[in-house]
Amino acid sequence: MRDTMISESVKYIGVDDKTIDLFESQYLVPHGISYNSYVILDESVVVMDTADHRVSREWMENLESALNGRVPDYLVVSHMEPDHAANIQALAEKYPQMKIVASAKAITMLGQFFTLDWSGRTVVAKEGDTLALGRHTLQFFMAPMVHWPEVMVTYEQHEKILFSADGFGKFGTLDTDEDWTDEARRYYINIVGKYGAQVQALLKKASALDIKMICPLHGPILKENLGFYLEKYNIWSSYTAEDEGVLVAYASIHGNTKNAAKLLVEKLKARGVQHIAVADLSRDDMAQAVSDAFRYSRMIVAASSYDAGVFPCMETFLRKLKAKAYQSRRVAIVENGSWAPTAAKCMRAILEEMKNIQICGQTVTIKSAVKPETLKAFDVMLDELLA
Repeated sequence: MRDTMISESVKYIGVDDKTIDLFESQYLVPHGISYNSYVILDESVVVMDTADHRVSREWMENLESALNGRVPDYLVVSHMEPDHAANIQALAEKYPQMKIVASAKAITMLGQFFTLDWSGRTVVAKEGDTLALGRHTLQFFMAPMVHWPEVMVTYEQHEKILFSADGFGKFGTLDTDEDWTDEARRYYINIVGKYGAQVQALLKKASALDIKMICPLHGPILKENLGFYLEKYNIWSSYTAEDEGVLVAYASIHGNTKNAAKLLVEKLKARGVQHIAVADLSRDDMAQAVSDAFRYSRMIVAASSYDAGVFPCMETFLRKLKAKAYQSRRVAIVENGSWAPTAAKCMRAILEEMKNIQICGQTVTIKSAVKPETLKAFDVMLDELLA
């Protein structure tokens, strides 16, 4: 999947990070991450973003190789998050004549992250501004809260390339051989998911451009079938279910709630449900569970009662869903409690804080372990969930 050829004038200078364990210190990345950066060689030379401090040496080597003795005139800063901006000061010190082109808010952030005097070194890019390089012309579009407030994207008019900042990114190094969608979805929902309205605004701007290639700051360069990727972003940012299906997310202490979840999965299969995901919230990747919740149209949450509340990993999961603006789904609740079940009340309270969540009226309460009457209650609940 490592295809980094862009053109004779536009070069990829990013670096794969295969040793990182947690992206943003919270997301599992078993296949690492790429920090993408680019150089445009024309009458003027432009560097498009830098890279994380973890790969500073390799990134600088890639840059020097691409420059082949030339000196950059501009550094375009799309996003000030340190995984892209860590090397700004080092580059500015190496090339003191180089100008920093960024949004006004990004330029303010330069003084927050770095100690260099930026007086006379910056160019404020405003909505629709252009920068002529020779044959190539850059046009800047603001993308606030996708997913930081200073973000902008850049459209190169001659080769029709969209430098999309964190948009259209994906977990995994560029040589990871896997389908784009699953890890791009997990990346989008967990990092950008809260900001659907802002992504919709950016997609509207993009729809007016003739885009032939998308160069994100993470993940593969997108060259073909761009409509597929744009449509995925439209679905994800509009909080529409991507697939008709059910996520069964459970939080089990000693295994009885897990058994209930297993029985529910069997009943869903017997009813012909094609797409079913299962998440053991105590052990599985929480970010994957959040991603699956957004992917499917329905969800079952099953949890043990704990400390007069709900088992903590379930509360964490639901709070994460709320934080990412989970909405417009149908949800069924199953609780377990040996003497005073409290999980359903807690789960319902969090779900009711979310927008347009239809909670099934039939809540199933298990007293310690599943019994024949529990199975009958499951059937009533599933009738409502799948209606």
